[in-house]
Amino acid sequence: MSQDNVIELKKPDTFVDDPISDILRQGARKLLAEALEAEIENFLALYADLKDAQGRQRVTRNGYLPERQIQTGIGAVAVSVPRARDRQTDQQTQRIRFSSSILPPYLRKTKSIEELIPWLYLKGVSTGDFSEALAALVGKDAPGLSPSTISRLKASWQQDLEAWQQRDLSGKRYVYIWADGIYCNVRMEERQCLLVIIGATKDGQKELVALESGFRESELSWTDVLVDLKHRGLTQGPELAIGDGSLGFWKALAKVYGNTRWQRCWVHKTANVLNKLPKSLQAKAKKKLHQIWMAPEKDEAQQHFDDFISIYESKYPKAVECLEKDRDGLLTFYDFPSEHWRHIRTTNPIESTFSTVRLRTAKVRSCFSATTVLTMAFQLCRGAEKRWIKLHRPERIAEVIRGVKFVNGIEKNRIAA
Repeated sequence: MSQDNVIELKKPDTFVDDPISDILRQGARKLLAEALEAEIENFLALYADLKDAQGRQRVTRNGYLPERQIQTGIGAVAVSVPRARDRQTDQQTQRIRFSSSILPPYLRKTKSIEELIPWLYLKGVSTGDFSEALAALVGKDAPGLSPSTISRLKASWQQDLEAWQQRDLSGKRYVYIWADGIYCNVRMEERQCLLVIIGATKDGQKELVALESGFRESELSWTDVLVDLKHRGLTQGPELAIGDGSLGFWKALAKVYGNTRWQRCWVHKTANVLNKLPKSLQAKAKKKLHQIWMAPEKDEAQQHFDDFISIYESKYPKAVECLEKDRDGLLTFYDFPSEHWRHIRTTNPIESTFSTVRLRTAKVRSCFSATTVLTMAFQLCRGAEKRWIKLHRPERIAEVIRGVKFVNGIEKNRIAA
């Protein structure tokens, strides 16, 4: 492409104080002032019966604190917080103080702006570009939006991660867990592998259980993760673990939680099998594999399994061997409630979440440390955790815990009846 045809992207204009934004800010200031007045009136009403030594009202109004600017999504809004006074002079009596719950003393940015800062960083805006990026949103003179803010945030995120990694798990019970090793394409001395475990609780909620750095997906690394979970109180193993074909995880699981059953991820297995077939055959083969794990009953799945083997065995033995060696582990889900099949056939909760991590690391040119990658992944996971889909029919989890037998996803006693 010639230089004449190169299109330069226009930098965003700085915050424009247009009439609509001005009206919105004036309305916001008025509503905020009214809310603060109502708050202090309620506060004074609580102590209306209190008198000082001279018989006067003990707690009264005392003007306003100095006006300050609050950064919001519509620009800066000026506010003055009311102040109260306690006339009690007795040093033995605790003084009554008013502190607004609407505007805490050191608040300078609304929660939406507070959340915007880490979100922009984690989505790919570099530390040095923050002032320019946010100028178009809240104004170039907005305080607290400098690169140093991000540095402080990253330090805070690291402390949050360390506290989370040491939390007590004695009250937890995860019925299903999804495990995977995620590689991030960042410039480091050694390729970073994140060992991730997501668990489903007794009420069907999905939670981030473990996130650690590992040396590839080795048995030793996974053993360290699982043993640490057990030492922190997770003594009862899950009923089912879902993962890819990494031998390291399954060997470690057998050591630490020997009674947990295995379900191999169909997404990983499909990709592995197709990689051993010519591209011209992959679309048709994928449909055949789809028929296996979408079959309503295990016998039908076994039949589709045999069909795939008979079609491809003679010409593509490696693809058939890749599928056949994990036959039992691929069909374990038939022994669990059918309402949960959509969740337990793949490690999709991990894959979908960490696509964001890969996107962020791909955008950043500079080198990362192992701690930075782990901290960033933790923050992204905690944000994604709020959107994870709850298990369908969570009441069936209690039956799984009690050891109820399921055949083709249906309770065995119900079949007999």
